[in-house]
Amino acid sequence: MQPIRTVEVIPFLPPELECLKQLAYNLRWTWDHETIHLFRRLDRDLWETTGHNPVLMLGTISQERLDEAAKDDGFLAHADRICQKHYQYMKSESTWYKRQQRKTSKDVIAYFSAEFGLSECIPIYSGGLGILAGDHIKAASELGLPLVGVGLAYQQGYFRQYLNADGWQQERYPINDFYNLPIQPVRQENGEPLLITVELPGRPVNAQVWKAQVGRVPLYLLDTNIPQKRKEDEDITDALYHGDPDTRIKQEILLGIGGMRLLQALGITPTVCHMNEGHSAFLALERIAILMEEHKLTFAEAREVAAAGAVFTTHTAVPAGIDKFSPDLMEKYLGDYYRQMNLNKEEFLALGRATPSDHYEPFSMASLAIKLSAKTNAVSRLHADVSRKLFGSLWRDVPESEVPITYITNGIHTRSWISDEMADLYDRYLGPKWFEDTVDQTTWKRVEDIPDEELWRIQLRRRERLVNFCRKRVRAQLEQKGALPSEVKESAEILSPETLTIGFARRVATYKRATLLLRNPKRLASILGNKDRPVQIIIAGKAHPEDSPAKELIRQLIHFSRQEEVKGRFVFIEDYDMNVGRWLVEGVDVWLNTPRRFLEACGTSGMKVAFNGGINCSILDGWWDEAYDARAGWAIGRGEVYSDPNYQDDVESNALYDLLEKEIAMKFYDRDKDGIPRSWISRMKTSMMEIGPQFNVNRMVREYALRAYFPASRRFAEFLDADAAKAKVVSGWKHKLAAEWRGLRIESVEIPPCETVRVGDDMRVRAWVSLGNLTAEDVAVQIYHGPVDAHGNIVGGETVPMVASEEHAGKPSLFSGAIRYFKSGRHGFTVRVLPHHDDISSPFETGLIHWASGQLVESRAMQSV
Repeated sequence: MQPIRTVEVIPFLPPELECLKQLAYNLRWTWDHETIHLFRRLDRDLWETTGHNPVLMLGTISQERLDEAAKDDGFLAHADRICQKHYQYMKSESTWYKRQQRKTSKDVIAYFSAEFGLSECIPIYSGGLGILAGDHIKAASELGLPLVGVGLAYQQGYFRQYLNADGWQQERYPINDFYNLPIQPVRQENGEPLLITVELPGRPVNAQVWKAQVGRVPLYLLDTNIPQKRKEDEDITDALYHGDPDTRIKQEILLGIGGMRLLQALGITPTVCHMNEGHSAFLALERIAILMEEHKLTFAEAREVAAAGAVFTTHTAVPAGIDKFSPDLMEKYLGDYYRQMNLNKEEFLALGRATPSDHYEPFSMASLAIKLSAKTNAVSRLHADVSRKLFGSLWRDVPESEVPITYITNGIHTRSWISDEMADLYDRYLGPKWFEDTVDQTTWKRVEDIPDEELWRIQLRRRERLVNFCRKRVRAQLEQKGALPSEVKESAEILSPETLTIGFARRVATYKRATLLLRNPKRLASILGNKDRPVQIIIAGKAHPEDSPAKELIRQLIHFSRQEEVKGRFVFIEDYDMNVGRWLVEGVDVWLNTPRRFLEACGTSGMKVAFNGGINCSILDGWWDEAYDARAGWAIGRGEVYSDPNYQDDVESNALYDLLEKEIAMKFYDRDKDGIPRSWISRMKTSMMEIGPQFNVNRMVREYALRAYFPASRRFAEFLDADAAKAKVVSGWKHKLAAEWRGLRIESVEIPPCETVRVGDDMRVRAWVSLGNLTAEDVAVQIYHGPVDAHGNIVGGETVPMVASEEHAGKPSLFSGAIRYFKSGRHGFTVRVLPHHDDISSPFETGLIHWASGQLVESRAMQSV
């Protein structure tokens, strides 16, 4: 039966408790332990049964309990103290951003992401990308950055996992009741819901807007689950990461184009748009359209302005991780849109292609984001190398090492992921400002002052709590499956609070190799069942609903866990989410990570463990490749890669077994007369000291601000100033360059006759270059030199600028330079010409480069010297 009217029912809070509503609707509580304690104090059981959702809790708690709390002086004093701290936080002007003295800047950073992991009670995330996005905006709040988040409100979110009797993953899609989540509808001044419209083929689609307040940062979420002309349009924001391309492209049109229109409707004009992965890349097109309309610019001119203020972060390490759409699908959904910007089909599709002339190449959202951004970054040092290789085809003829993709390594929002005990420990021994100034090395050195006994007691308590959590969770899993009473009873005895505990929890994908541990099941069973040095392993993770190979890995893990010799020591926790993750990273002793090298972009779960005092054991991939220190953790292998993946698995599984038997278990059970594992604790402390100041999200967001946001905001303002004069000049210059570049030639390269050069000597190089209708100011002529490998290629090349020494109209111009050799060996060089303009972000952004060709270069010029 359909209602004729709906109303929003909200709890009646006594006046004395009114501040609880403000606390509940600001997600700052997700990282403020004192606020969580306050809600737990109100009703501990209800806090758990509502999934740590204070809004739902306040809406379902009995009026009797509220009235009782309103008369409890102790509770009221506690609530008043928390509320006053919250008000002070929200009003504080003493933030890192304020101290940057950017008084003349009007920075507004819009951060777009397809998912945000803020709390387990708002299930609009699937894994690491969303968790990172949530941590990013939490840190922006802490630092006081003028940032606003934009995403989608998924009616079903990501699925809930359960396993059938055979261990095969099944999915449930419970409906999110937004009115009982810590988000609120955004309304117009007249009280009506704010609606944002995007055009799809033959009809408009509307989306309502929800707002999540994350500390000082607002996060706006678009939701199409309202009456539409077509029922299918109501389902656009149904679930995260739909598999079919039609739904995906509609979601990404809504996120990018709709997200920009949302900001416009709110009166927010961003100076910087940050695309967290390519899902939101359509925002760059809408930003260009807005600039064209408001400032009467051409597409090319508006593109210069928009790109100046755009930042793109790639999180993928494989082509399959990039959203790509067929040309037909792009025409279906965006044909009218691009024509309104005076583009033809080929010009539009070229924005998402590496090879514009390839009419069959699909449209890549990552390519679109890269081409319409002034800065592209990867998320770890190793991932930058992978990304330069992955996207190198966008910069044809540019050496891989020079592909303009930098990196800003991810970090974690510390207070969201550490236990209460660790937070108190850091406050007492590192000082209360450790969280504000997370990058201070001297602060983290104070970890050495923490008494071993105190740190170990905390670890014992948390491991015991983790074991109890797992027992309750497994019992619930068994009861849900209708298990025998005897099986349910056995769940009370799984795991041991005294045993070395290893955790492995993450999204299940084949490249993450969750079953590497099972390569030799007998040896693993022997390690787990060692009488003197037992080991237990807790695993959790979800596979994508359409990823059958990953589901098979879960099934194999379940079947192994049921073997009698490992039962109770190898445990799988179903329905992995932020809550399960938090229990694990707080309570395990060792965190295991086994991806195929070069396929993990960064990974942050191991960072969370380190801040809690746990120790990492991982393949040298992602963040661990740059964080690894033999004093602070263990590396599985030495980073070697074999052509045969089966052989790779054999080598690395054996290396892992050896580490578990001969290193990890030995050190964990090596105790002094007081039962304290001094050597183990020393490693815990070293891990905390080395990882703490570097792999936290405050450092990461500061880095984004200093290296990306502030420069982009400045460039955006410069390019828009004076009726976009600079953008018009650069656009015109690029147009001229494109037309005249084919007339440019390197006629000859000259060097003095020589067979050898001594270390420390210079070798002078001269190049005669025909510039055609260009001038010496339009180009940069460079010597490119370096060691030569066995294939005759220059590796690790360096550049030396060449100076124009003679320039004659209509004749070749002479450019001169010199190479100084500092190392002996086989070296080579060549000469190249690049575009040059003071106002471009990179000499490679035009896609134009001209290298000396063998036919035109004196024979000795390209010899090794």
